[in-house]
Amino acid sequence: MSLDRQRLEELVSGDESETLEFKKKTSSGCMRGGAETLSGFLNTRGGCVLFGVDPDGTIRGQDVSDKTLREVAGVLDAIEPPVFPSIERVELGDGNAVVAVTVERGPRRPYSFKGKAYRRVGTTTVEMDRDAYNTMLLEELHSTSRWENQPADGWTVEDLDQAEISRTVDEGIRRGRISDPSTRDPKELLRGLGLLKDEMVLRAAVVLFAQEERILPDFPQCRVRLARFKGIDKTEFIDNRQYEGNAFRLLQISDQFLRQHLPVAGKVIPDLFERRDDPIYPPEALREALANAFCHRDYSVGGGSVDIAIYDDRLEITSTGELHFGLTVESLYESHASRPWNPAIASVFYKRGIIESWGRGTLKMAQLTQKAGLPRPEFEEQPGTLVVRFRPSRYLPPQRIGRDLTEEQRVILALLAERGELSLSRIEEMLAGRVARRALQTDLQFLRSLDLVETRGWARGARWRLKESGD
Repeated sequence: MSLDRQRLEELVSGDESETLEFKKKTSSGCMRGGAETLSGFLNTRGGCVLFGVDPDGTIRGQDVSDKTLREVAGVLDAIEPPVFPSIERVELGDGNAVVAVTVERGPRRPYSFKGKAYRRVGTTTVEMDRDAYNTMLLEELHSTSRWENQPADGWTVEDLDQAEISRTVDEGIRRGRISDPSTRDPKELLRGLGLLKDEMVLRAAVVLFAQEERILPDFPQCRVRLARFKGIDKTEFIDNRQYEGNAFRLLQISDQFLRQHLPVAGKVIPDLFERRDDPIYPPEALREALANAFCHRDYSVGGGSVDIAIYDDRLEITSTGELHFGLTVESLYESHASRPWNPAIASVFYKRGIIESWGRGTLKMAQLTQKAGLPRPEFEEQPGTLVVRFRPSRYLPPQRIGRDLTEEQRVILALLAERGELSLSRIEEMLAGRVARRALQTDLQFLRSLDLVETRGWARGARWRLKESGD
């Protein structure tokens, strides 16, 4: 940044910010604080420290000689890794000047000053804790040295599902995302997909294409765990499974499990005894969430997995790994840059047409659920994992409460959910003779014994309704 008096005044008029700080002078105390802030700027978005400006923005300046500039540069030599900031003297016209020190976002983060790393938070410079330091270090090393781009020791092309490799390339060609390589030799296809290094199979290739019988014991993290729980907690399983395999196979298994176990939302059409069943969650949104989980999870965790848990009141997809590169749960609902944790794996998912490459997956999920009249998905970071949670907005008649419910009993529940309180006669009328009155009374009494319905009023004035939780 090149500064003159006019540009300096414009800059100062905006007050201190995430990228601007004022220091009264280049005395030792101010200089140390300025160096800490510059270290913080290097670790975040870059910024400028102005020496000779009061905290309230008053430009006072100071006597600035060549020796002063050398002393400033000398203090900044204590920043590691070495950095070469822009140091300018801005003349004020009265014999005084302001020293402007500017740095860009550092290319070799994290940076530290005298052994301590800092980051900029709003208008404050704070010391970085160990976890934040280690995370930043890992993210910076990630561009060149990642788990996925390391050779898979002991693995060869013959250990991979060669039919899956060909399917991926064929689908990429069909979608216009891959040029036809004019060969179907598996090794050449892997090379074109960037999954070979010095003729060695990369770990990313194993994640994507490993033969199922070969995956263990080398890659136990290539796993999905599937569960359908009874109720709203993990007390009792209805179904519980675990599979190991390549990502495409696990994605297919997961999709089948969801279609098998997810309930439908029943809606009774007014004045007709017809119940329309729609998927409770948009299938396309679920596929997007599954693809993101398998594509972006942290495969370096040997005990990791993708976990899918279906409860009566929600669906949760949990994947090993946390958000990186400054992403937050809140930013997932906004447009954001695509910086995948596994770019090699993500590239193949993109070429096969499973994901898009512009960081719109989470936005797409939110749009699809809201279009279906559902709450947008909830994203939650838990220690070492990221959870995507879908919730219904319509009543789901339970399939099993102690025993299987009949179709008629589930229709009665859906009818009460749709219409609210109804008399016995009105329920019988809406059932259009499908269920005899005595059988209807038996069904209602049975549902009441399960605490699913209740009555309000007496005798002919009695009305049946769903029992609210907590009653």
